[in-house]
Amino acid sequence: LPHLILLPSMRAPLLALAVLLCVGIIADAYIYVQTRRRCQSPLWSRLTLWSSIALVALMVVAMCLPARFGSEQTLAIKMWTLFAWLSVYASKYVGVIVDLIASAPRLFRRDRLHWLTKAGIGLSAILFAAMWWGALINRYRIDVRHVEVPVENLPPAFDGMTIAQFSDLHTGTFGSDTTFVADLVDRINALHADVIVFTGDIVNRRSDEMQPFIGPLSSLDAPMGVYAILGNHDYGDYLDWPSPARKADNMQRLYDLYRHTPMRLLLNETEWLRRGNDSIALIGVENIGDPPFTIYGSLFRAYPRLSDSNSKILLTHNPQHWVDSIAATPDANVALTLSGHTHAMQIELDGISPAAWRYPTWGGLYSDSTGSRHLYVNIGAGTVGIPMRMGATPEITLIKLRSR
Repeated sequence: LPHLILLPSMRAPLLALAVLLCVGIIADAYIYVQTRRRCQSPLWSRLTLWSSIALVALMVVAMCLPARFGSEQTLAIKMWTLFAWLSVYASKYVGVIVDLIASAPRLFRRDRLHWLTKAGIGLSAILFAAMWWGALINRYRIDVRHVEVPVENLPPAFDGMTIAQFSDLHTGTFGSDTTFVADLVDRINALHADVIVFTGDIVNRRSDEMQPFIGPLSSLDAPMGVYAILGNHDYGDYLDWPSPARKADNMQRLYDLYRHTPMRLLLNETEWLRRGNDSIALIGVENIGDPPFTIYGSLFRAYPRLSDSNSKILLTHNPQHWVDSIAATPDANVALTLSGHTHAMQIELDGISPAAWRYPTWGGLYSDSTGSRHLYVNIGAGTVGIPMRMGATPEITLIKLRSR
């Protein structure tokens, strides 16, 4: 369910949304019956009934709105409508579950735990408020995380080098409002990192979403360069195109837009970072991950001899690529891999995220069994599917390399 919630307006099957709707109707029926039993005035049960009918109608409308074609405005309406419905029904589910637990003593001919029912209502209200706080406030609260990574055989000139990483902007979610992205760029530049990297998903469905943000992104500046790779959303796979040629034109449009920024797009290729007589290979691959995501990248094309002694940093959007091809792989001498993609499913509370059900490496710093290959997963700056970040605040990571 958390993986489904992350992308409801992008690729969730209609059947899954229908199941959510049916579960919601069951919850409504339970609340209606209990309201009739427990409230003397019929007003409350009538309000419950009519509000439920209105919410079911809202969900049906959202399900009928197109996700794989149509304008970005239509997609935004679908996204916010589904979120509004979900915020109400997630809260209802909590209330119903707690009330069922409170009613369990009746099976043994004892009184219902009235205090627990009231606690359930309170928890429902807290969840509803938290979800809207995550949508209206928390998804704009940028968090800068500082990480030191020990690297074996790091060239001396690179000891202490800093990398600012950001990921998963999904600019289409912001429409033409550049306020957040401009603030994000200012925060990145204020770190004065040696290198800036972006690890994919600049857009949601089509390349033109990036156009309004060329101005803010053009301000990115680092003495050793600004680099980017593509993510699964950047290829136009979440839109039904009238022809392959139109999809190819969309891809070319993205390449052209990147050329209007300082961001050097690495397409299965390697850039050498140099300090004095020392150098590090910065490898950038196109999207490589697990199903259902299409594989576009080739690590072999980007760097044919991973087993050599050169120090390497790999940019790859999906952290599953590190799990499958880098971690504990004797021939993969890659000291540090930087990824994004997971968003922590836009929910993280005290270091716990439902993304752990889907990805073993969903956010933060990881090492393989040898301790010589590290992965950092940035949980992203934008949102997709639902416009909310409950915890999981937009992240900028400042990574400092240290000789091991």
